[in-house]
Amino acid sequence: MIIDLRSDTITKPTPAMREAMAKAEVGDDVFGDDPTVNALEAYVAELLGKEEAVYMPSGTMTNQVALRVHTEPGDEVILESEAHIYYYEGGAPAALSGVMCRLIKGNKGIFSATDVERVLRPDNYHFPKTKLVCLENTHNRGGGRIFPLSEIEAIAHICQERNLKLHLDGARLWNACAATSISEADYAKPFDTVSVCFSKGLGAPVGSALVGSKELIKRARRFRKMFGGGMRQAGIIAAGALYGLKHHRERLLEDHVNAKILAKGLQQIDGIAIDPEDVQTNIVIFQTKAIPAETLAQNLQEKGVALLAIGSHSLRAVTNLMVTQEQIQAVPELVEAAMRS
Repeated sequence: MIIDLRSDTITKPTPAMREAMAKAEVGDDVFGDDPTVNALEAYVAELLGKEEAVYMPSGTMTNQVALRVHTEPGDEVILESEAHIYYYEGGAPAALSGVMCRLIKGNKGIFSATDVERVLRPDNYHFPKTKLVCLENTHNRGGGRIFPLSEIEAIAHICQERNLKLHLDGARLWNACAATSISEADYAKPFDTVSVCFSKGLGAPVGSALVGSKELIKRARRFRKMFGGGMRQAGIIAAGALYGLKHHRERLLEDHVNAKILAKGLQQIDGIAIDPEDVQTNIVIFQTKAIPAETLAQNLQEKGVALLAIGSHSLRAVTNLMVTQEQIQAVPELVEAAMRS
């Protein structure tokens, strides 16, 4: 049996989630007739303190629809240099919205209001119009780093002063809430739109939601259709998302504990560089000093552990619903053996 730590997207529905999906009432969601999708959207909107939500197949789609809602072709979007929207979404900001990306080099994905002020362009027809700032919480390539709420609020203040919109890629916002005990609504309050994912730590098979004002979500539904995201009897998968929201959010702390255990175990291995204090949620990023990351990942696969090489000497492990603490405790020894292979 493989200990799969490549991502929390590898999670599979639990028996109880499958039962909820099998029993789901369905209708045509494009016509607004699917009662389970409607229930999910209402639940998510209330949870995040926004007026409405719209269900979509993926977090990439919710992010890209948000960009399209807030911008026009030729506008500029401010992002962290390794943000998922910029790094992992296939060039979609340019392809789908025709926008430029202005990048800020953050500290493990986190940047400040001062950083935003520094890159804002003057109102001059030689320059693109800056329309949108995007944050990511938690930050994937930052190792699951939590964006401090105080810094979010400071950035939101700058956005209000400059008439900019603020979007959150909250694919793993549930993890930030579990770790800090800050509510989803408090994290979401400074943002015009928030994207949240159900198919990572919550264990649902499919889907994300975009939340915001009624006006913005009405516009988002148009772009969802345009981008090919309109689904019909989607209640079957929405039921899995709703079950995950109601039953799996609190257990995310188990993943966080396992991530700390893994980081502390890896720290003891000669040739591995990692600071367990950098691990705030369920993502563990570590460096190999000699062996290439791809080689170590291949060696580990042969020993029954799946990790993801994310750089020439960087690997990522993501604790998740499918991996037990006992399995996590076995991983450092297997890593050490794989380094000698």
